[in-house]
Amino acid sequence: MRIGNLDSRLVLVTDRGAVDVATASGGEFGPDPQEVYVRWEAFVDWAAALDLDSAAAVPFDPERLGAPVPRPGQLFAIGMNYRDHAAEAGFDLPESPPVFTKFRGSITGPSGRVVLPGETVDWEVELVVVIGRTASRVSAEDAWSHVAGITAGQDLSERTTQLAGPAPQFSLGKSFPGFTPMGPWLVTLDELVVAGLDRDALDLGCSVNGESVQKGNTADLVFSVPELIARLSAVLPLEPGDVIFTGTPAGVGAARDPRWFLKPGDRLVSTIAGIGELDQQFVAASKEM
Repeated sequence: MRIGNLDSRLVLVTDRGAVDVATASGGEFGPDPQEVYVRWEAFVDWAAALDLDSAAAVPFDPERLGAPVPRPGQLFAIGMNYRDHAAEAGFDLPESPPVFTKFRGSITGPSGRVVLPGETVDWEVELVVVIGRTASRVSAEDAWSHVAGITAGQDLSERTTQLAGPAPQFSLGKSFPGFTPMGPWLVTLDELVVAGLDRDALDLGCSVNGESVQKGNTADLVFSVPELIARLSAVLPLEPGDVIFTGTPAGVGAARDPRWFLKPGDRLVSTIAGIGELDQQFVAASKEM
């Protein structure tokens, strides 16, 4: 199942187009894409009984898609969670997951323009996990059962702001408008099985103007998705609709020699197997419309 946010309305995405959930359910489920996670188990049961082949589906322009999780109560982001990324940054592998957040005002859909607030904006493609059932002190073995689905994300980062002292400002440096694109939709775990994909080993990567800059696989995570959920939920409950950005592989611009950052006119395309792609184009602040 693919679940989308089309013009701020909850939809099921099919090969024929988008099925409006509020309409198809006769109002049993509302149009708000965020609210579906609160009733996730009931929604999954309803969707399983729906005849998608006969449901009214409308073709749509992908540029109308918003983030599948537009207003998470909590957004966790994990640093240094790929072995090769830790190595390129010159750090030892962490003994526990480094955690920060990205503020909600930075969340946007899978495509569109992003205004560059400075000259050191970097890319970080990431697998994003969305919680579907409250997780409190869960084991890693049980963690996937608390997941609604996965999506693609970019942890765009203004490195100068991020590293400004005396204490680094990770959350601020990663939360400018448009710095948290997600999408193109949420993919449930059963959809990966149908596609013959391993939820714990998904290829991901991104390119700038057609040139590959990152390429990795989630099998190389230092802390796997189940381990992240177990460790986070040991500290505080994870609630339906919460989001976890799981980290990025090697290839970021700040670690290159010479360093390489995004500039006006650049196009960043990020992909994750079984999910789809994000497409951001960057403009100078003076050209914001």
